[in-house]
Amino acid sequence: MPSSVMPTPKKGDGHPSSAAISAVGLRKSYGDKTVLDGIDLNIPAGSVFALLGPNGAGKTTAVKILSTLITANGGQAQVAGHDITTAPQAVRAAIGVTGQFSAVDGLITGEENMLLMADLHHLTKRDGRQATAELLRRFDLTDAAQKPASTYSGGMKRRLDLAMTLVGNPRIIFLDEPTTGLDPRSRHDMWQIIRELVADGVTVFLTTQYLEEADELANRIAVLNDGKIAAEGTAEELKRLIPGGHVRLRFTDPAAYQSAASALREAARDDEALALQLPSDGSQRELSSILDWLYSVGVEANELTVHTPDLDDVFFALTGSTKVPAQSKENAR
Repeated sequence: MPSSVMPTPKKGDGHPSSAAISAVGLRKSYGDKTVLDGIDLNIPAGSVFALLGPNGAGKTTAVKILSTLITANGGQAQVAGHDITTAPQAVRAAIGVTGQFSAVDGLITGEENMLLMADLHHLTKRDGRQATAELLRRFDLTDAAQKPASTYSGGMKRRLDLAMTLVGNPRIIFLDEPTTGLDPRSRHDMWQIIRELVADGVTVFLTTQYLEEADELANRIAVLNDGKIAAEGTAEELKRLIPGGHVRLRFTDPAAYQSAASALREAARDDEALALQLPSDGSQRELSSILDWLYSVGVEANELTVHTPDLDDVFFALTGSTKVPAQSKENAR
């Protein structure tokens, strides 16, 4: 597959003028190693954008540049309508960042962590305490608020970390692998929190190696490989880029199976299972065509199943990877 595959935009899918995050030709190198090689992004407000890629692909570098933690070597970017180079302070005032590693101070309580963040945002004591109480309640941390953060579970620390990010009421949040190391229940709790944030109009820029996470949360997904965007689109658009989809027809009547196999010569046969496999993109039109054909020839399949490529298949095809990412969909379950 070509190294750069972009789904054809649907009519009316043009980029909105009020994008929360946009970038053109963003580049970053360290010595002779190019980490980002001219990436373009356009992320609508109030959506979840997921950036996928293998370790070392440049995901965290992209987050650091867009959040003004480091500077790019080339290209332009705007976050919340502000240029990241000429107006970094305005960008910082509009965003929140939760990195791969927790920023929680384990030596103080959860409440003290929150109040410290409120002080950093120059909130008054009254406003800081009000924001702290509301966020601790929202993230189900009120009962643990007076305990040292070092006693929190991994899931509680990640919730506290995100709560601290929200003290400044940012409209754009960068979540760099926010659920790494969490158990499945804590991961699903974090997903629900992210959905609620987006429902409130917050824009979320998510990097993850959990393919299921991107599939569950993201409105649009980009796959980053060798410093370039290999493909971008909705989860369904990306899945349709990958060949291998098929419809499987299984029969219990050997005569019906033989009749169907004789008529569908392009189908792969499984004589032992009395099953036929037809290439298909899983679209409604193709399924209707198959069902219409079965009806027209008076053949009844006892079972019809559809397989379409998943994000694992997309990841492997676009990155040239031969193994599941460090945090795979299987591990996420």
